[in-house]
Amino acid sequence: MECPKGLTAASGIDALSHAVEAYASMLATDYTDSLALKAIKLVFEYLPKAYNNGCKDPVAREKMANAATIAGMAFANAFLGICHSTAHKLGAAYNLPHGVANALMLGEVIKFNSSKAPAKMGAFSQYAYPKTLERYAEIADYLGLGGADDKEKMINLVNAIEILKYRIGIHKNIKDYGISEEDFLARVDELALQAFDDQCTGANPRYPLIEEVKNLYIKAYYGKENEATILASCLKVKIAT
Repeated sequence: MECPKGLTAASGIDALSHAVEAYASMLATDYTDSLALKAIKLVFEYLPKAYNNGCKDPVAREKMANAATIAGMAFANAFLGICHSTAHKLGAAYNLPHGVANALMLGEVIKFNSSKAPAKMGAFSQYAYPKTLERYAEIADYLGLGGADDKEKMINLVNAIEILKYRIGIHKNIKDYGISEEDFLARVDELALQAFDDQCTGANPRYPLIEEVKNLYIKAYYGKENEATILASCLKVKIAT
């Protein structure tokens, strides 16, 4: 009930990353899908309220506690993916809260995983062909985000996550956390190698090349969204208005 805003934001967005990655995982099942979708919806609805109102909103606090636990039940069975692989190494290298590190990587990972023609598929046999774009579109449909096709729905999901981050005080890119460009570029090759070797990589639906992991880091470092773009997106993404 008394968690400060920074901890509320970091732990809340971490729950979202758990649920989104569990839903896209190669090990997802009907059982974990239902848990993941419920957790995602709870986070979008109640995290801004818990962040803004704190202990004055016990319902929001309870719902976020439930969301975190439900998301934990999903990923404990379906496992995670390269958002967590990259976040583990990023957070350790630069002393970033784990949830913040996940938030910085999540949008880029969603776009990366949505490729219809990846260089490599995942290591498990559950997916006979790339279908992660459709999985993200299902999340967008569940949230009521709209979209004319699966790609537009995926983009709406990424935009909704960016808006959520903005509303709870999480910066839009790695650079905004005071990490120097010179230091980051000097370390990014090692970060990419470590992330590739992380235990979460194997369940990711698109199996990355080390160079692709490096590119994810670089995109997340610089970012493309600015405040005006995020605010403009609010007009298009119904859940965040």
